[in-house]
Amino acid sequence: MAHVNYALVTPARNEEAHIQRTIEAVVSQTILPRKWVIVSDGSIDGTDDIVNSYATKCAFIQLLRVGAGKRRDFASKVRAFEAGYDQLGDVPYEFIGNLDADVTFAPTYYEQILQKFSTNPQLGVAGGIISELIGDTLVTQHVSTGYSVSGAVQLFRRDCYQAIGGYVAIKGGGIDTAAEIMARMKSWEVQTFPEVQVRHHRRMDTGGATVLHTKFRRGISNYILGYHPLFQMAASLSRLFEEPFLIGSACTLFGYGWSCLRNYKRVMPEDAVRFLRAEQLARIFAHKVAGADQRRNGTPTNSELQQFQDGTKERPPWTVR
Repeated sequence: MAHVNYALVTPARNEEAHIQRTIEAVVSQTILPRKWVIVSDGSIDGTDDIVNSYATKCAFIQLLRVGAGKRRDFASKVRAFEAGYDQLGDVPYEFIGNLDADVTFAPTYYEQILQKFSTNPQLGVAGGIISELIGDTLVTQHVSTGYSVSGAVQLFRRDCYQAIGGYVAIKGGGIDTAAEIMARMKSWEVQTFPEVQVRHHRRMDTGGATVLHTKFRRGISNYILGYHPLFQMAASLSRLFEEPFLIGSACTLFGYGWSCLRNYKRVMPEDAVRFLRAEQLARIFAHKVAGADQRRNGTPTNSELQQFQDGTKERPPWTVR
């Protein structure tokens, strides 16, 4: 694996509390990135100084400072990522990673993920499983491992990233999900590997407005991405006992319903929304009818998915049209 080249881009705004640990995690990797562009998005704390102290010792690290927008949101994160991506220029790399500035992992992290790519030519997006502190408890994020990868550690095959046209600048979030939808629509596989661990260091408060607001915003994000209402309902019910219990799922559903009532504009192309909804119905059908033991993670077959998309597959009576 030593000959495999990858590059990383990290958008960072005022990350002095965490970024040193992230840098230490990367410089300790058994396979180092060909280039790592850390984009300081208008930071006014010690972020730039910390990055510069490592850039003088590690030739593959580059600090790029860009002017911050009026507010910190996910669209500004996409613009920062694109600025870093442009800096890669003629650097030879086969994989491109979006890495948050507040995560850490073992020295073999990228070696393990690159090995997954080497054994599956159709794997387009991959990453490890995220754990984070919620209150005083270390909790592993709930993720559909066969469909999604946390945006904090998304690593793309370069051909896949170019095929989807990069990230969509969505102010309210969902940029990582949008990229995954486009990748799957273009027949790339997306997978999280639970045996590869990642620690997220930004503490979440179980009882405060931060988590509930995040859940509410997730509902809004899911609506504007085009989630099928039945799938959103099923997903919320499946997470009833995640902390904060009950109320978190309710907040997500409320965000989705609020967006529907306000008729928020979709951000994905119509063909991507059709693909996503067909995929979601096929996932429900695979779990409810076909028998999950016949499919890895309940994943529908390609033929089933196509039948849902073109309307030739009979829908179960409990689905909505």
